[in-house]
Amino acid sequence: MVTTFNDTFLKACRAEQTDHVPVWFMRQAGRTQPEYVKIKEKYSLFEITHNPELCARVTRLPIDEYNYGVDAAILFKDIMSPLPAIGVDVEIVNNVGPVIANPIRTVRDIEKLGEIDPEKDVDYILDTIKLLRTQLNVPLIGFSGAPFTLASYMIEGGSSRNYHRTKAFMYGEPKAWQLLMEKLGTMVISYVKAQIAAGAQAIQIFDSWVGTVNRQDYRIYIKPVMERIFTELKKEDVPLIMFGVGASHLAEEWADLPLDVVGLDWRLQIKEARAKGITKALQGNLDPSYLLAPWSVIEEKLKEILDQGMKQPGYIFNLGHGVFPEVNWETLKKVTSFVHEYSSR
Repeated sequence: MVTTFNDTFLKACRAEQTDHVPVWFMRQAGRTQPEYVKIKEKYSLFEITHNPELCARVTRLPIDEYNYGVDAAILFKDIMSPLPAIGVDVEIVNNVGPVIANPIRTVRDIEKLGEIDPEKDVDYILDTIKLLRTQLNVPLIGFSGAPFTLASYMIEGGSSRNYHRTKAFMYGEPKAWQLLMEKLGTMVISYVKAQIAAGAQAIQIFDSWVGTVNRQDYRIYIKPVMERIFTELKKEDVPLIMFGVGASHLAEEWADLPLDVVGLDWRLQIKEARAKGITKALQGNLDPSYLLAPWSVIEEKLKEILDQGMKQPGYIFNLGHGVFPEVNWETLKKVTSFVHEYSSR
């Protein structure tokens, strides 16, 4: 039974004073951890995420002081998880990523999409959350992909380097695009509300690939659905975080939304975000590539980022993107310890 609870992350999300800067890493569960490698030898990703006890175990790994000792857990799952429920035929292929057998091509394809019933369609995710809430002494972060990023997979049929087909559909079929945004927005709201009801204490929305869109087009084609999503989720009274890759030009647009924390990748310094007038809590933003550099180099960069982040309350340390497989888990442990110690002085 959990006896003490570390709420530093939640306080930072609310821009309250904290004893130290909280730390968590995107993709912190799995990949680099020896325990996870052993689990993966026996079970596929699908088997792990559909087994609440096993999924909870993987989610908990980074919290253990033996591993990283981070200040928050993020649910171990994939942003594709809710899509099969609405009629998307998606498979996660090793070394490839999501592959969709029935990509969106016409408005009729969009009209055929159904609605999610989280209690029935993703009950295994909700069961994992409920289990974790009895096991964790740090906050649990739930998450969802954002409509643009989900739509990009659905239209491209998988990953893309340029998102030409997605943007061509957005520009060329604006009414169909709006319908797709509405349907995905409804799905995200239902899905996330179910996670919160099950016990998720914060939510991160990943718009991983929205950086491909310019600011004007974001306002026209994407921001309305994000406004709707965050307005609905704000009623749930849990911290809401926004994050995307290569989307520094959209940081001010995100800060204008009814959310709590703006997540930054490494392309925009924290002091630059503050200079733009962003007063909300910030999360970020070490370039993950630094994690392969000598420790002396990492340490200097950490000091630089922390010195900027600590100038006002409301700062959470994270990477500017997810942990990648080549990173040594001991380096992440060392980073966590350094951030805690340096920020608490």
